[in-house]
Amino acid sequence: MTVRFSRSGARRYAVIVTVAGEPVRTMDPAPAYDDDIPHDLVHYLVEAELGLMEGVFGRAARGGGTFIPTAEPGASPKERARQQRKQRRRERGFDARDARQAADLSESERLAQLCDVAWRRKHGQRPDPLRSAPVLLDEDAAAVERVVARLDAVAPLWRALPVGHELVFDWPSAVPSGANRAIVQPREG
Repeated sequence: MTVRFSRSGARRYAVIVTVAGEPVRTMDPAPAYDDDIPHDLVHYLVEAELGLMEGVFGRAARGGGTFIPTAEPGASPKERARQQRKQRRRERGFDARDARQAADLSESERLAQLCDVAWRRKHGQRPDPLRSAPVLLDEDAAAVERVVARLDAVAPLWRALPVGHELVFDWPSAVPSGANRAIVQPREG
């Protein structure tokens, strides 16, 4: 599976998932844009770095997830609706799977939040007094440290990315594709 994080506009990004034999799936706009590093990129790096194979991106690799199949150019509204119904049916099948998947999804979300806050604090962001910070457990410290180091490597690549360009990853690698550097290329289509 290839996962592309594209700067699709000013203060906007997309996540494009390509799995062999499946239609391309996209989330555009994706939630929680950030100039330094967007939420879904943090999520991807947490899952890839820590080997959470049943999380959001592991699920996407098996054809699931919240990424919507990209309709063919000129597809009718009826065809787009059909693709969305098909994806919802597929999701119900994934939801019926074992508890490990639910545990990895929950763990991915919890660790993404922890790592995001730890990385931002490391780079000088002050805590918001109106919000409580997630609690870092002792057993999470090494995992958070690993992910924060990965965020330190990837955030400058994201920050430097112009609109219309993207970072490309081959799941489950936490390192951008191409000789340990980001492939920055114009978005197709």
